[in-house]
Amino acid sequence: MFIQHSNVYLMAASRQNCNAASLISFLHSVVDHYFEELEEESLRDNFVVVYELLDEMMDFGYPQYTEAKILSEFIKTDAYRMETSQRPPMAVTNAVFLDVVESVNILVNTNGQVIRSDVVGALKMRTYLRLLLGYSDVGLVYMLVYKAATCCGMPECKLGLNDRVLLEAQGRATKGKAIDLEDIKFHQCVRLARFENDRTISFIPPDGAFDLMTYRLSTQVKPLIWVEAQVEKHSRSRVEIMVKARSQFKERSTATNVEIELPVPVDASNPNIRTSMGSASYAPENDALMWKIKSFPGGKEYMLRAEFSLSSITAEEATPERKAPIRVKFEIPYFTVSGIQVRYLKIIEKSGYQALPWVRYITMAGEYELRLI
Repeated sequence: MFIQHSNVYLMAASRQNCNAASLISFLHSVVDHYFEELEEESLRDNFVVVYELLDEMMDFGYPQYTEAKILSEFIKTDAYRMETSQRPPMAVTNAVFLDVVESVNILVNTNGQVIRSDVVGALKMRTYLRLLLGYSDVGLVYMLVYKAATCCGMPECKLGLNDRVLLEAQGRATKGKAIDLEDIKFHQCVRLARFENDRTISFIPPDGAFDLMTYRLSTQVKPLIWVEAQVEKHSRSRVEIMVKARSQFKERSTATNVEIELPVPVDASNPNIRTSMGSASYAPENDALMWKIKSFPGGKEYMLRAEFSLSSITAEEATPERKAPIRVKFEIPYFTVSGIQVRYLKIIEKSGYQALPWVRYITMAGEYELRLI
């Protein structure tokens, strides 16, 4: 089997049956971590390096190591870099992007009580520090020969959060609230010993995208978007659904790409839908009504009213209708439920090279179910 990357094909062959999904995953990991922009000429020029890379990544045909930092300890061969006359702008390549993404999981019972709520967060980092080596259209050169980057001074990064344990140990205060981080998992580039000693998150990032840290907070969270639904059946031929959606966060924040999935009877037909905001459509394949609102500011309330025709033929001993939950999806940029804050993101480099850190906060719905119907 093979995958195509640009004008190059990466192929895996086996003499016996093997796990096809594992092979595809391995090939994609090679592309995502090492190739980026790759040309046929660069493969010829760096044949020795590529051969050493594959030799270290596989042992008797079984995947072993795929992380560039580990492979750099074994691969010491110099690589040839293609020359280019044009350099990318500093703001594009010489930057570190950090996204603080939180997913809110909420389950509400038929009485409107929150019976389960938690927050799962991740610090997703993207680093583009390739100008230390000079720009090249061969991403393979940078990733395969990580030694070259460290010799040129791959910068160290330090990250500070509003961690309650750290702030209390230092006797410092923060403008916002301090949080208690739970169930923390770090990327392997983070120096764990230093974090255990003084709660400092210090690391030398690999180039590209990766999850620097993940965490979970088991805390009581009120639904950010509350949905109330009333169902009225008129005889056995018509049903009317009235829905009220209310945003329960501050006015300065705005939810985007809001999708509310409302269950309807399986025999519903001939929909007549009216909304005060957004658009709604009937999805018979899911037995649901999809209400989409592109922008939902905080402190707002919108209404939906829908009428459906029902089948007039019913069995005398019909089985009880399954009551599916209301599902909600949304994203709220520049907002976090937990209150986590990046106090600083420092890029330390002795040669005076300047890098630009960018931090962005996003909250989205995870398993967000309201069992109100």
